[in-house]
Amino acid sequence: MRTIPFLVSAAATIGLVTVLNTRWNVGGSETPRLGGFLSPQHGFWQNAAPAEEDFGGKLALNGLKGKASVYFDERLVPHVFADQEEDAFYVQGYLHAKFRLWQMEFQTHAAAGRLTEILGVGKDSAILNYDRQMRRLGMVYGAEKTLETMHRDPDTKRVCEAYTAGVNAYIASLRESDIPLEYKLLDYKPEPWTMKKIALFVMYMSYDLSGAEHDFEYTNAKAVFSQADFNKLYPVTQDSLDPIVPKGTTFTPTRPLPVTPLTADSLYFQWKDSVQVSFSRPDKDNGSNNWAVAGTRTASGKPILCSDPHLSLSMPSLWYEIQLHTPGFSANGVSFAGVPSVIIGYNDSCAWGFTNAMRDVRDYYEVKFKDASRSQYWFDSSWHMTQFRVEEHGIAGGGVFRDTVAYTNIGPVMYDASFSGEGRAPQQRNFAVKWKAHDGSNEWRMFYMLNKARNYNDYLQAIQNLGSTGQSCIFASKSGDIALWQQADFPAKWRRQGDFVMPGDDSTFFWQGFIPRIENAHLVNPERGFVSSANQLPVDSSYPYYIGGVHDLYRGKIINRKLSGMYGITPADMQRLQNDNYNLFAETAMPIFRKYLDRSKLSPKEQKFAQILDAWNLENTPESIGATVFSHWFDSLEQEIWYDEFKQVNGVYTWPEEYTLAEQLLKDSAFPFINNIETPAAETLFDVVTAAFKKASAQLEVLEQNNTLAWSKFKDTGIRHLLRMEALSRFHLTTGGGRHIINATKQFHGPSWKMVVHLTDETEAYGIYPGGQNGNPSSKYYDNFVDDWAAGKYYKLWMMKQTEAADPRVKWTLHFEPAS
Repeated sequence: MRTIPFLVSAAATIGLVTVLNTRWNVGGSETPRLGGFLSPQHGFWQNAAPAEEDFGGKLALNGLKGKASVYFDERLVPHVFADQEEDAFYVQGYLHAKFRLWQMEFQTHAAAGRLTEILGVGKDSAILNYDRQMRRLGMVYGAEKTLETMHRDPDTKRVCEAYTAGVNAYIASLRESDIPLEYKLLDYKPEPWTMKKIALFVMYMSYDLSGAEHDFEYTNAKAVFSQADFNKLYPVTQDSLDPIVPKGTTFTPTRPLPVTPLTADSLYFQWKDSVQVSFSRPDKDNGSNNWAVAGTRTASGKPILCSDPHLSLSMPSLWYEIQLHTPGFSANGVSFAGVPSVIIGYNDSCAWGFTNAMRDVRDYYEVKFKDASRSQYWFDSSWHMTQFRVEEHGIAGGGVFRDTVAYTNIGPVMYDASFSGEGRAPQQRNFAVKWKAHDGSNEWRMFYMLNKARNYNDYLQAIQNLGSTGQSCIFASKSGDIALWQQADFPAKWRRQGDFVMPGDDSTFFWQGFIPRIENAHLVNPERGFVSSANQLPVDSSYPYYIGGVHDLYRGKIINRKLSGMYGITPADMQRLQNDNYNLFAETAMPIFRKYLDRSKLSPKEQKFAQILDAWNLENTPESIGATVFSHWFDSLEQEIWYDEFKQVNGVYTWPEEYTLAEQLLKDSAFPFINNIETPAAETLFDVVTAAFKKASAQLEVLEQNNTLAWSKFKDTGIRHLLRMEALSRFHLTTGGGRHIINATKQFHGPSWKMVVHLTDETEAYGIYPGGQNGNPSSKYYDNFVDDWAAGKYYKLWMMKQTEAADPRVKWTLHFEPAS
């Protein structure tokens, strides 16, 4: 009789064990294994951080050469003091892992195309397609080349190995209960850190900052529009450009200029085929502002440097604030979790920052294979052997997807019959990608050298290490120098080279070399007393090389306009400028509205919105309604102007930039694209401006009914967790700014770090990023900077001295020493 209860009990137990150790699909998402996730001893409960968590203590670890101490201030910013340089980076690796381990590993998984290992293939294979895109782009291939370069440099190898050892020391110390929450949610474990992961992160930043290309979109547009129209739609320079190097500067080439192939007119400019690929790419506004003012313009007589990189806003933040102090240098600022050194910051002598150059350093070529085996490709009148690389994609829950990628002398064949990108549109053509990042370079060494830089010459030497990721590198020193170099190995291109897909069988279409670095755009101690960049074209049309890429116009112009009128500048002035909400693009476009809106055709409700726009002060403040009205009107105007013509384009395309439309309409009220080719009437600028406003008004009425008419409510800035989990994100922040504005805050994108450094004898510096130092969502340091960042506030940065260990700002001390 006892048998039956026993069997029932056993079956229930087995069932419960099975349930708790199985991942279930709920609402399209898989749950973690509930047994482990809910375990009181090992599960998510253990990730709860005490309100008054103690970050101090003493650690004895293998791999340290000597002693080091970390002094955490009230914002949990570590000030690392080490007797030996390697130990400083070892401790930095340990701290990055302690506070950001899941983030740093997830980012390198994304770079390596390994997300399917932890997330599965995704709905409609979206995650698998993302991973395939990253592998086919050559991210891992490029990381391997980068790693080879890093290994050849003794300093890089020494420091990165010390950093890696620090990360792994923390991983080795982890108990199962301490594993970060995200690992438990996704049901996987951390793996050892390697130098290859550092190289992958460097590649990821190259990818994130190399999105200024439209080869496929322009190729498809060129198939529809005449060359004259194409040049109107996508001009190579802007009429009102205010470049980094002031207009009128004379450039003298030091080497022969690139030569346009004789066959370009027949094989390139006249190509009328469309291309059926689609893909994801980083935000086109991945840019930044930076400027430095000389002592002649400041109240103190000392330079001030400002830097605010514009990137996707995420939780945990991309940035981790830190000070590194060794006998050789002391640097303070922000770092990337996953990479040693301070990336943007200052030391005892100088300060540095970056903006994205927005140059086109990645081109695509059509490859002709001999047959379906793709074993040979045609190049310069003969067949050449193809190399193959089999990419294995592990799938969460089991299984492997194998993707065979062909490599030619151009680079990996990214698109072919088996892969056309996100949309999976069928196509049989083969497109290889050439990217400077495939060559490998030691970008990291630049940061290492900047951490130690003492003067302009040190800065200039440091930035010579910037190879693939074009940046405008800004500098200021206590000795009074200010400088800005746009630096990298930029391909020397003939006009429009790389704007369209190029023939891959003819070497005359290959890059013919690189622009000599001495000819890269730069300014050193200019007479006007400031240098600045904001992703605009660095030079005007007198520059002898073709720049390409996609560039903002208005942030650079308004920064220069405001700096030109400023004297007696203080750090507070610079903070206000970084948060400036003036909309220069609106100032430019408003005459079109005022002149061509036919008010007699507006309803009373539409009249009300027109009056709001009339009275708007052109400031995109959080409460502004005029900013919302303007945004909707111009978006509708673009729709009215472009939609009919661009419907003819087969495949991916991009509309012309906003400044292109504004400038064309201002100088030509009969701009041919005004007319709607789908109607028998000949529309005028009055017609389209008025029609756009009426359509915008209908949308604005809905916003008004939903009480989201104020700019901040409509824009709705938020900071999303990397896994897009709402509970771990911050939404509905009250912010102003927007695209083309110095305060470049969009919905999920904007100033990811704002820094102002006053290079007085005792450096005065301020900074803030939207996040917190601790990546643990339950910690009060997870998002404690967010509200102050949204309000435009700054924290005073502390470059701690070794004698200040007893300073009341020190809240916790963590001592490191070698294990005996």
